[in-house]
Amino acid sequence: MPGFTSLEQEQLLELAQRSVAATVHRKPLPTPQWTDLSPRLAEPGASFVTLMIGERLRGCIGTLQASIPLAEDVVLRANAAAKDDPRFPPVTEPELTQLSYEISVLSTPLPLAYGDAQDLLGRLHPGVDGVILVYGFQRATFLPQVWERVPDPSQFLGMLCRKAGLPTDAWRTLPLEISTYQVESFHREAAA
Repeated sequence: MPGFTSLEQEQLLELAQRSVAATVHRKPLPTPQWTDLSPRLAEPGASFVTLMIGERLRGCIGTLQASIPLAEDVVLRANAAAKDDPRFPPVTEPELTQLSYEISVLSTPLPLAYGDAQDLLGRLHPGVDGVILVYGFQRATFLPQVWERVPDPSQFLGMLCRKAGLPTDAWRTLPLEISTYQVESFHREAAA
């Protein structure tokens, strides 16, 4: 996945910030101006938008499958991160100047074949791989950035199982479907 130019990064971050402001003010979401954007931002893309206040997570929503133009996807994920993350109340107007933004653009997830729990641990690339875990209708993902807080693969998988509503040791005992992906991420610090 070739890197985004600094202009493309700024354009996506600007769309995310405008989307959050529109959401908070209950205004229409911004529409990407395709003539001003590089053709790459009009290609299908999957993204996560993460909102932070200082070191504290304030919202994070994304999609794993590219189905709409990346610029539109960022607008929708920023909107959802501001109001639909079930872990947090909607972002408020006083918080707008405190928010920092991170956009993660995902590569296409690929199934990870593994034999047993030990083999699974050996096939993960901490700090590089985002991981999707699926068991029946239960699923969860962690972006590669989670490795910064949870560098131990066993603990990482245990927390991911818990996020999916499974026992923390399910990765050792259940036949889970595991996929991995990589991201290119970039961020904008709070204005204040």
